Amino acid sequence: MRHLKQATIWGGMKNWAGNTTYSTDRVLAPRSVAEAQEMVARSDVLRPLGTRHSFSRVADTSGVLLSTEHLNSIVEVGERAVVVEAGIRYGELGRDLARHGLGLSNYASLPHISVGGAIATATHGSGARNQSLASSVAALDLVCADGSLIHLDRTDDGFDGAVVALGALGIVVRVTLDVVSEFELRQHVFDGLPWPAVEANLHELLALGYSASLFTRWTAAGIDQVWVKSTVPIDSCFGATPADGPRHPIAGADPMHTTEQLGVPGPSAERLPHFRFGFTPSGGDELQSEYAVA
Repeated sequence: MRHLKQATIWGGMKNWAGNTTYSTDRVLAPRSVAEAQEMVARSDVLRPLGTRHSFSRVADTSGVLLSTEHLNSIVEVGERAVVVEAGIRYGELGRDLARHGLGLSNYASLPHISVGGAIATATHGSGARNQSLASSVAALDLVCADGSLIHLDRTDDGFDGAVVALGALGIVVRVTLDVVSEFELRQHVFDGLPWPAVEANLHELLALGYSASLFTRWTAAGIDQVWVKSTVPIDSCFGATPADGPRHPIAGADPMHTTEQLGVPGPSAERLPHFRFGFTPSGGDELQSEYAVA
């Protein structure tokens, strides 16, 4: 058997937001699928680790963490689908697909997250007519606890549960994603939407463009910012004021890290995310929680 390297991170590794310290400093980082199979087979307790953007302890373990950071290649690009290794980040994938005149139907607000981690945790983008990122998954290759490799696709029973599995079924090492023809979007930001306008027009507001996001500090004044990504110019937003310059979702933060606004057309992979791929979007101090409502 080949010598398998183990990366050790000292001082207590944290997630991106800094609110979780992992319970182990043992991190394996395979550079091939075959190496990942060997590492899994010889580990008693192991959990997969993506880009550490979860705010919860979903990826924590007292055993061994297996990072997919080096499993980040694009395996094959076709007219209808792309096959990628699970550790590739959406920003990298979007740029490569654009060179082929292709894209994904939806992206999350952060281009820094990995495909494998995003789909396993049901990460979503925005848009009233868009599904979560996991909906683009057509097939995946999974390393089981004994190191064996299995292939699952939409024709297999229980496939949906294997996609959004929170890492419980094994290590996802390759993913097949549906692709679409690349398309352009414009990004418009509006300031100061009063609560009465939100309550009276919520469904229309969320469907205003291809994607719409509302940012609020829950003050009496209402929504601080409305971000709309659209194929056509958006001139009005239920009484909110069009922004007179670039904005950051966090009030007062420097907008240099955000994707281009003010209605300038650009590739969907560079407009659907709120943040530019080449920059760290923030200090990570912002914690998020989500609520599902009827």
